[in-house]
Amino acid sequence: MKKIKILVTGGSGFIGSNFVLYMLKEHKNYQIINFDKLTYAGNPDNLKTAIGNPDYQFVRGDICCCRDIEKVMQNENIDYVVHFAAESHVDRSISGPEIFTNTNVLGTQILLETVKKYQVKRFIHISTDEVYGSIEQGRFRETTPLAPNSPYSASKAASDFFVRAYYKTFGLPAIITRCSNNYGSYQFPEKLIPLMITNALQDKPLPVYGNGENVRDWLYVLDHCSAIDKVLHYGKVGEVYNIGGNNEWTNIAVIKLILEQLNKPESLIEFVQDRAGHDQRYAIDAAKIKDELGWQPLVDFSSGIKKTINWYIENTEWIQRIKTGQYQQGNDLSSYQ
Repeated sequence: MKKIKILVTGGSGFIGSNFVLYMLKEHKNYQIINFDKLTYAGNPDNLKTAIGNPDYQFVRGDICCCRDIEKVMQNENIDYVVHFAAESHVDRSISGPEIFTNTNVLGTQILLETVKKYQVKRFIHISTDEVYGSIEQGRFRETTPLAPNSPYSASKAASDFFVRAYYKTFGLPAIITRCSNNYGSYQFPEKLIPLMITNALQDKPLPVYGNGENVRDWLYVLDHCSAIDKVLHYGKVGEVYNIGGNNEWTNIAVIKLILEQLNKPESLIEFVQDRAGHDQRYAIDAAKIKDELGWQPLVDFSSGIKKTINWYIENTEWIQRIKTGQYQQGNDLSSYQ
């Protein structure tokens, strides 16, 4: 029996690697081809447990290079594409917007243009709730107008529009998902939760933007993976699906919870100048994917944050290899050492 082949772009990143491992575990009739450029956040260590699995293959490539994409599409006869590859850190987008435009916008367009020549059954584009901007009351729905406030979210919104255009104009069987903030294992320690955990473990200051009252909806990464799995198999082509945890926390409350779990003092908290254009609140309405596809998150934040903290405690070598740059020579990780 011929196995279904899924091309996962950015499969060595945080959510991508969790998705690869999830799919290898849940679906024995699939072969996963991980297509990743291995930039600073693409970590081969994330997928060590997949090495040797006959249903897993790594291909180093750049979504901005049509030759790279063309080659893998030709060689592997891909059935589905799940597109994670993106620059995703807001602070980096403020200091250097160009790479976000190149990767997230141009890279997605090049990927779409190449993929449309092949008869893939599904193209799943992984986006973010940040494209909606900030919301004071209520929750983001799939019909909420996009109003991005950072170069990162602007680049993701633009890529969403390209995916929609390729569905409308060329009939590409595309679906867009927009998720809330993810947390869990293998997350690069520049993002809030792993940065706070790793700093607290080393008794280093925990930098908090502004007053720390910014609100985020937190989603355990494996719940996100199960939602993508649902969309891949049962989602309606041309639709957008919001994926959220219905789990709003202020940043400062999350940080204090981490310190409590680690038995560390709140004196480690250090308030710093707020981020430019910092969105105050994100809140996802995930009723559509729940009602139409029967998905719901299974991991509550209390148990999810414990699992996450324990993972970082048990994987100090993984952290050290990142912070010293050993996992990938040539990365600029000086700010995390």
